[in-house]
Amino acid sequence: MELNAQGRPVEEVLEDLNAKRSRDVPWRDGKVFAMVFDGGPSVHEVAERAAALYLHENALNTHAFPSLGEIQSEVVGWTSALLHGGDTAAGFMTSGGTESILCAVLAARTRAETERGITAPEMVLPISAHAAFHKAAEMFKIEVRVAPVHEDFTADVDAMAALITSNTVLVVGSAPQYPQGVIDPIGEIAALAVEVGASCHVDACMGGFVLPFAEMNGAHVPPWDFRVPGVTTISADIHKLGYAPKGASVVLHRTKELRRHQTFTFDGWLGGMYATPNMQGSRSGVPMAAAWAVMQHLGIDGYRSLTATTLEAAAQMRAGIRAIDGLRILGDSQFHLLAMAADPEANLQIPIFALGDALARRGWFHGRQYPPDSLHATVSAGTAAMMDHYLEDLAAAVHEVSGSADSGTAGAYATIE
Repeated sequence: MELNAQGRPVEEVLEDLNAKRSRDVPWRDGKVFAMVFDGGPSVHEVAERAAALYLHENALNTHAFPSLGEIQSEVVGWTSALLHGGDTAAGFMTSGGTESILCAVLAARTRAETERGITAPEMVLPISAHAAFHKAAEMFKIEVRVAPVHEDFTADVDAMAALITSNTVLVVGSAPQYPQGVIDPIGEIAALAVEVGASCHVDACMGGFVLPFAEMNGAHVPPWDFRVPGVTTISADIHKLGYAPKGASVVLHRTKELRRHQTFTFDGWLGGMYATPNMQGSRSGVPMAAAWAVMQHLGIDGYRSLTATTLEAAAQMRAGIRAIDGLRILGDSQFHLLAMAADPEANLQIPIFALGDALARRGWFHGRQYPPDSLHATVSAGTAAMMDHYLEDLAAAVHEVSGSADSGTAGAYATIE
């Protein structure tokens, strides 16, 4: 494959892109429970117009682009206030949850080496923790010690405690964890970290822009943010239920002193001082400006409204699934994430991935997980309006695949090529 020798007209190029995009999942139809989260037409407009303003700006040097420095500072400050960071919390924007987690893990390793002289670092996490922690461990040469979860899929704190050693640099909990949407016992997990002087990261990439507004709306939310003693870092994705375009996330540290373990500075080359706050060098201003614009456009009241709509739809979805013989919800998810699986005790046995295929033929997109085999859904405001239609199609799809010998397609949460 080679690039064409001569350039092509603008309209012709865009026509080709539109043709390629036609094969993508139809998230604008409200039938996609993953990857893209739709905040509505006005959110689209403000994000797209902000993105156009910052299409070419580069956040590598905020002396050249001070507006991006201000944007980052304000977005981080707003997020910190939501997560009760007080006057001390500090952080940076990143490209997404994986980068936020990488930054938090690197900071924990560096902090432990600096403060405790740890040279053989380990981190302890439940098996439900995001795969990005394993990616970070491979990149930063940290041993991962993995604990099981309880039957309800929350972290087994006693099992985690048994894995803590003097080399532990980081202990991890999720609010909520992705696979089944349950919140780990963050207070108990953070206490484990405090005992050995380690860092404690709360992965709130999925919950950081849901749980605060759910709590404001009167929902019971177990303690999980900087109100919990011992929590040192939190990741929260604006491009998930913050409804900003990809990729915009925030990693927060309890103090600026802890944040310094994340940053990289170098003054030993001929280009002068080089400093970066995260994994990237050059950084597009587009997602930063779009996130800033969406947050300003929605405000607290807008987020509270979107969150209420989302959680009502998620409750409707759980009730509809539980009403179907042969299906069950894994764990006791209370918020916007859920995993649907076959009920092994039911008379009717449903091949869950075949059910996913049947739903896909009707236009519905689910994540596919294992073990155990399940279909994952992230409910958002964009899918809420379609919930009645979804439950109708779900019932029809169950009828279609019941007793089928076809096990269906497992799929993957992955990009290899």
